[in-house]
Amino acid sequence: MAIITEEPDSPTPLKQQKPTSKPPQSTTPITTKATNPFHFWFYFTFSVSLITLIFMFLTSLYPQDPKTWFLSLPTNLRQHYSKGKNIKVQTFPNQPQIEVFAIQEGPSKSSDHVLIVHGLGCSSFAFQKVVNFLGVRGIHAVAIDLPGSGFSDKMIVVEEEYVDDGALRRLKDMYNEIQEKGIFWGFDQLVEHGYVNYEENKVRVSKRNVVKAVDLGPEEIGKVLGQVIDTMGLSPVDLVLHDSALGLSANWISENRGLLRSVVVLDSVPSGTALPLWVLEMPVVRDVVLGFEFAFRRLLGKCCSKSVGNLEAEGHRILLKGRDGRRAVVGMGRNLNCSFDLNEWAVLDGVKGLPMQVIWSDALSKEWTDEGRQVADSIPQAKFVTHSGGRWPQEHDSEEIAESIYQFVSSLPKSVKQTEEEEPVPEHVQKMFDEARSGDHHHHHRGHDGRGHDHDHGHGHAHAGYMDAYGLGQGWAM
Repeated sequence: MAIITEEPDSPTPLKQQKPTSKPPQSTTPITTKATNPFHFWFYFTFSVSLITLIFMFLTSLYPQDPKTWFLSLPTNLRQHYSKGKNIKVQTFPNQPQIEVFAIQEGPSKSSDHVLIVHGLGCSSFAFQKVVNFLGVRGIHAVAIDLPGSGFSDKMIVVEEEYVDDGALRRLKDMYNEIQEKGIFWGFDQLVEHGYVNYEENKVRVSKRNVVKAVDLGPEEIGKVLGQVIDTMGLSPVDLVLHDSALGLSANWISENRGLLRSVVVLDSVPSGTALPLWVLEMPVVRDVVLGFEFAFRRLLGKCCSKSVGNLEAEGHRILLKGRDGRRAVVGMGRNLNCSFDLNEWAVLDGVKGLPMQVIWSDALSKEWTDEGRQVADSIPQAKFVTHSGGRWPQEHDSEEIAESIYQFVSSLPKSVKQTEEEEPVPEHVQKMFDEARSGDHHHHHRGHDGRGHDHDHGHGHAHAGYMDAYGLGQGWAM
């Protein structure tokens, strides 16, 4: 009997197999995404602007070369510079002199001499119209740039000592020791000690030149004022103090009453500044304010001037930023005497009775006008007048401020001034001059032989004595 068996079907090749089930299909329709050119240009413009902004921030941290900075000045600043001159002053005995920029108008032989001292962040650039108006009215008017401001020196190179104890210094000392004592001494040291035994513990004091900001305090500012007044022959002077200048020069005023005829306080508080110095000190904020014209103009309009023109604001920004003036102004702001008491100052012997006037803005706010009246009330002898501008002089109110100064100065008693054209002879020199002339005159009478040249010879000795007093000769002084 035959057995019938079923054999399993041979497996179907893989390539011939049909899928038993279909893969799940997505219900989301597939769309083709088109490239929008607007996106590319948006990101490109944004990246370029960001890189430019960062570059401006970085370049603003480093001051320009003085020559490059001066050549890039706009026309109004160049014209302002051409009208002035530099005066050298000495604030410290062992440091180099500082050049102070000054502009002046009016006859130098006038009996009225006005010296305008600006506040921090400002400069004589803001007072050029005030100076010009006073000069036209016959007053000798001078406005200076305080050291660290405007066109005056903002940086100074000083020599300082420091202890050099670095590894390079020790290596250099070892080399110098071997040079001095010979190479065999060095071999002996290596054989005996295993190293060169030089004077390692000797303290080395070296000197180096350091560039520092001219950030003067009230004492140094007083020295500057005294030397400017003496150099330009302004004594007795009518001093106009703007903004923070009152706090910077108050102590000097109380100690130098003889150099002053009057004091005018122009929107000047005992401590503080119209321009907020914290804006110039904060890293990112200062770069934005000093780096962009519109930002600096907005700051001036809010804090210093009710309205300011584009060219005027740009001039202030360039002078404040140029040659690292920002650092000097911030340093001087730290030196302000925040504990200054105006009431105590007004009753000092050197201040009491000194003619004063307070010129104050009444266009900013009621609070600011009230503060001006408080300043005037603290000084019993002060006259109080107002003007329509801001805390910094503006183009439209410069004549108004100058008129108030002129009316006040003209009402004061005229001072007695020396009218000779030549330089006045110091008292001790004049005494030696008289003694020499007297001695030669007696000698002429004792040895008179009928020749008149002896008398002329005596005058020649007197003139030599005048020169010798200044170290320009030795014959008469011996």
